Amino acid sequence: MILEIKWLKTFIVAAKYENFRKASEELFLTQPAVTKHIKRLEEELHVELFERTKKKSVLTAAGYQFLPYAKSIVDKYEEGRTSLESWRQGYKRRLVIAAAPQIASSMFPSLLRTFMDENPDIDVVVQITSSFQVGEEVSLGRADLGLTRVEAMQTNIYSDVVHEEPVVLVGPYNEYCLEEHMALSTYRVITDNHPDYWDYLLRQIKSYYPNVRTMAVNQVEITKRFIEQGLGVSYLPVTMVRDEVQNSRLREIRGKRVIAPTSKTYLLQKTKTEEAEVFRVFLKEVLTKF
Repeated sequence: MILEIKWLKTFIVAAKYENFRKASEELFLTQPAVTKHIKRLEEELHVELFERTKKKSVLTAAGYQFLPYAKSIVDKYEEGRTSLESWRQGYKRRLVIAAAPQIASSMFPSLLRTFMDENPDIDVVVQITSSFQVGEEVSLGRADLGLTRVEAMQTNIYSDVVHEEPVVLVGPYNEYCLEEHMALSTYRVITDNHPDYWDYLLRQIKSYYPNVRTMAVNQVEITKRFIEQGLGVSYLPVTMVRDEVQNSRLREIRGKRVIAPTSKTYLLQKTKTEEAEVFRVFLKEVLTKF
C-alpha cells in the first residue's frame, strides 16, 4: 500500500480536534471519508491512532508519537510543491516574509512592488499574521524575515529597528476646526489598533481628560473606516493614515497636551540568507524616504 498525503492531512486535522465531524467540516469532506482516511493510515502503520468513543476520537499513545512526523512529512511535501511551482514559473530564489497587518495595510505594498520589480528572479511569499506571531514564524523557520510593530520575544532571532515614525491624532475630515481637547471630549478614542503603545498612551490621555470614552477596535483598516463615519478619533502612525489625510477622508488634529508616541518597525531574522540580506538592505534604503 502507498502512503497518501491526503491521509496524513486528514490525520493532522482530526488530531487537532479529536473529533471526526469537526475535521470533516474543516476539510470539506464527509465524515465517512475522514474515517476511511484514518482507517487506511492505521492499516498502513499497523497501529491504532485514535481511540473511538461515541462523542470523540482521542489520540492514542501511538497517535501522539506519530503526529510530529506526519506534520513534518506534509510540511516537506508542501515546501517541495511550492519550490517546484516557483521553478516552473522561472524563479531562481525564494523569500518568505511574515508581516503584521498594520504594516501590510500601509507602506508594505508599495515597497514590495518596487522590490519585486528590482528582483524579478526572487519568488516573494507573504504571510500575514499578528504582530505577536511574526517572531514565532521566523523563529520556527516558517518565514525568512518578519516585519512587525513589536519587538520579538524569541531569543534565537535578530531584531533590528528599520523605521521609526510619528504617531498622530486623526479625526473625521468634516470637523474642520477640531482641536485636541474638543476631539477627546466629544468623540470616543478608538484604541487597541496598534500592538505597542496603547497602554502608555491611554494612561496619559486619561490624566488630562479623565472622562474620555474609549472603544477597542483591533484592526487599523476598520479603525479608519469608523473614524471616517464619525464614530471616534484615534492615534495612528503617519504612514497608516497618509493616503486618507491627503485624499480628505481623515483630518490630522494637532496635539496640545498629549505627547503622541512613535511607532517602530522591526525587521526580524533568524538565518542570514542571500535573499534576506538583499531585502534588508533594500528596506533600509527605501524607508529613509518615508
